[in-house]
Amino acid sequence: MSLIRGLLSRVAKAVREPMLGNGLLRRNRMRAASTLALLALMPLLAGCQVALLDPKGPIGDDEKWLMLVATGLMLIVVIPVILMTLWFAWRYRASNTAATYRPNWEHSTRIELVVWLVPCMIIIALGTLTWIYSHRLDPYRPIASSEKPLEVQVVSLDWKWLFIYPEQGVATVNELAMPVNRPVHFNITSSGVMNAFFIPDLGSMIYSMAGMNTQLSLLADEVGTYRGISANYSGAGFSGMHFETKVLDAADFDKWIEDVRSSQGKLDLATYQQLVKPSENNPVTFYASVAPSMFHDILNKCTDGSVCTDAAMNMAMAKELGSGGPLCTPENPKGL
Repeated sequence: MSLIRGLLSRVAKAVREPMLGNGLLRRNRMRAASTLALLALMPLLAGCQVALLDPKGPIGDDEKWLMLVATGLMLIVVIPVILMTLWFAWRYRASNTAATYRPNWEHSTRIELVVWLVPCMIIIALGTLTWIYSHRLDPYRPIASSEKPLEVQVVSLDWKWLFIYPEQGVATVNELAMPVNRPVHFNITSSGVMNAFFIPDLGSMIYSMAGMNTQLSLLADEVGTYRGISANYSGAGFSGMHFETKVLDAADFDKWIEDVRSSQGKLDLATYQQLVKPSENNPVTFYASVAPSMFHDILNKCTDGSVCTDAAMNMAMAKELGSGGPLCTPENPKGL
């Protein structure tokens, strides 16, 4: 949009300056012609694919609809302003002596009603849509389906993605597979730096943060391979921190799981200590087995053998109970 506005401004400038001499007139005509030629080439960009406008799941479909409706509502103001700006520039140009000259004009009730009521109605409509879809697209909200959701645990590392399939007992790096038309429930955390887990074709970006467990539910309704990315800058290797999302039918997904199980990798705490070290442009790696408590230990910051965060909190609570001291509870959050 900014490119189009820049090109239009060049055309307008060329039109405003025709009276300043023959040489400048020729230059302005050439400038206008070249700018119009660039505008004529803009439709060629229609071949570019934008994942957000071609979603492959219901979450992405809802987000696309909301984005288009919100844009359309805002264009109710934007388009008339652009057209009126161009019309005013032409109508009241210096050379047009027929234009009405009213230097003392200062107020119009009709104009005031339009410039206040229309934006207010748009804001009310946008606010209503935002409230409804904020709840409808809550990433923690399960997707209604007759299929049991597939559980996947996601860990953002420097600079790679670790995917753990707790029910299947396998793990991968930089490759995610999911069955078509079956919900997937993600539990997401980070080994350190905050990142953002995002599969544009499926919708809903969500942050991954150390010591915190965020959740996301997605569903893909079309078989294919889609790009997953980190949408939050996290350092030198950020540009290579992406992964492939393979959406497979049920039989191919089961075969993919068997392929992972046939690999020689084993993800235990010792292997994780090597994996967590910063590295860039990491290849896809399969782990045939994974320690059952791996995600728990990463989340609670105890992969190095230290006391887990949840265990430390339980010990603190037990100590308070044993000493008879005040205990923080939902009814007594300050422990007073």
